[in-house]
Amino acid sequence: MYTLITVLIFIICILMILIVLVQNSKGGGLTSTFSGSNQVMGVRKTTDFLEKATWYLAGALLILSVSASAFIPRQGQQQRSAIEKQIENAADPTELPTFPQAAPQQGDSDNTTQQSNGQ
Repeated sequence: MYTLITVLIFIICILMILIVLVQNSKGGGLTSTFSGSNQVMGVRKTTDFLEKATWYLAGALLILSVSASAFIPRQGQQQRSAIEKQIENAADPTELPTFPQAAPQQGDSDNTTQQSNGQ
């Protein structure tokens, strides 16, 4: 459903771009080509149509954008972020570090006693 709404949003955006580009703020644009009063769509009707189409497309874009936020896929939000994992695995800063203790080896204790006796 999210993909369908996204495609509709893109189509509406393209249509809205085309309609806005056809309009001219100074009264020209597409309406200037229909200057004859014997046309089926006169100048006034063309501007009314383009203005209404712009408003309808803007409203449809707004509604689709709000409804798209309701259909955003949410399966990725169940996972924790990497920062949260690092925080949980971090060492406690108030804890004193523990250094490895080397156990005396059998041969080392004999060598130290012999060296101290020999000197």
